[in-house]
Amino acid sequence: YIGALGARVICDNIPGLVNKQRQLCQRYPDIMQSVGEGAKEWIRECQHQFRHHRWNCSTLDRDHTVFGRVMLRSSREAAFVYAISSAGVVYAITRACSQGDLKACSCDPLKRGRAKDERGEFDWGGCSDNINYGIRFAKAFVDAKEKKVKDARALMNLHNNRCGRMAVKRFLKLECKCHGVSGSCTLRTCWLAMSDFRKTGDYLRKKYNGAIQVTMNQDGTGFMVANKNFRKPTKTDLVYFENSPDYCVMDKSAGSLGTAGRVCSKASRGTDGCEVMCCGRGYDTTRVTRVTKCECKFHWCCAVRCKECEDTVDVHTCKAPKRAEWLDQT
Repeated sequence: YIGALGARVICDNIPGLVNKQRQLCQRYPDIMQSVGEGAKEWIRECQHQFRHHRWNCSTLDRDHTVFGRVMLRSSREAAFVYAISSAGVVYAITRACSQGDLKACSCDPLKRGRAKDERGEFDWGGCSDNINYGIRFAKAFVDAKEKKVKDARALMNLHNNRCGRMAVKRFLKLECKCHGVSGSCTLRTCWLAMSDFRKTGDYLRKKYNGAIQVTMNQDGTGFMVANKNFRKPTKTDLVYFENSPDYCVMDKSAGSLGTAGRVCSKASRGTDGCEVMCCGRGYDTTRVTRVTKCECKFHWCCAVRCKECEDTVDVHTCKAPKRAEWLDQT
């Protein structure tokens, strides 16, 4: 528990908050702790989804404002980051509500009495995840920054924030416990639970692949497709304005760390292959000896014993660009 004075000091020292966010922070310091946990979770998920790509989300955990430099450009990477970060806040707050960690919320109070699904009737019981509270708080907190300014970028961010929030709700699942003679399902108690955050990450990654480039409409209230041949974006599509940089070289204004020193796969023809990852600059090969557990055997009752095996592998890392070429970009 952070005392009221402590909350004020902490909230005043978080960089980049607007007034509304500061007020929410001071009023709900315990929820802010969950928001912090959510930030760690979505950055991890972002880095997992883009681990084989030139842009691997790594600028974000170095930036104390959480939204890193990559966000200056209205690219599809920015669209993904706003969506996944918004989803991460919903997920963390909803989980904390169900675990009883927050004073302001608990299990979903609306899931009471009887209900019906394709298998028949059941009783609401257990602790249904209070996703609506998570969505409401995330909307109030995350969107506050965008509502301060009325411009195209703010509209883009608000749209992608909403996509992220609704993505978590999409993967709510009904979990049930059977009661009755020898576990027969004559009576069921059920509750709604969030799926693993990876499902949201995978879904938003697909949305990133199909993100739609847009421009503002005449009166500045919505979007038009940038290319007449593309379909109009729906509420579940990610949208962006600007093409992405190639992320080949370090470019601080674009949030690119470059790919120098990144590990690549010599055999792959995909985005993690040395040709693509190293942007045609070539790669260095280092021979590394690794120790791994092998020949593991299960011993009765409860032990697994393994030998340690050494194997030698080649690790390929992307060469740095030539100095002059690098200087042009920074």
